[in-house]
Amino acid sequence: AGASIRGPRQEGTASLPRMHSAGFATVIAVGAGLAGSLQVAVMGRFGERIGSWEALVFSLAVSALLALIGLVILRRGAGRLADALGAPKWMWLGAVLGAFVVLSITVAGPAIGTTATVSLLIAGQLVAATAIDRFGWIGFERIPIGWVRALGLALLVAGAALTLRK
Repeated sequence: AGASIRGPRQEGTASLPRMHSAGFATVIAVGAGLAGSLQVAVMGRFGERIGSWEALVFSLAVSALLALIGLVILRRGAGRLADALGAPKWMWLGAVLGAFVVLSITVAGPAIGTTATVSLLIAGQLVAATAIDRFGWIGFERIPIGWVRALGLALLVAGAALTLRK
């Protein structure tokens, strides 16, 4: 299922080394976790300074510009960007969800704190990820939820709820 979701690799284009290896995925996921916590704090302050919607628009514009530069450098052109228009429209939901996440952390961070925001974000992600794995949504392989996974998820949700206490 993973290969059909990722799509074929483009021949003759530059790419990060072994981008789909487990080691690289682990390192980049930890890096994203660290960056995400910092993003909550930065976007919260940015939203307080210029407004939540303005901070969202500015953040997404800079992100789009950086992504475009990376695409042009790594793919030596637009790559398969035009193929997005022919992809199933539900796949565009990723952009909508990304904007929602950035807006949410911009608003929530100053209101409940960075720790609570990140904890609740992670708890929500784990609940959704568990459902995706369990039911095989979006073309992913079904992964059963045993009692150990369920207990871990419950403890994480409980821990996230506890971070709301100051």
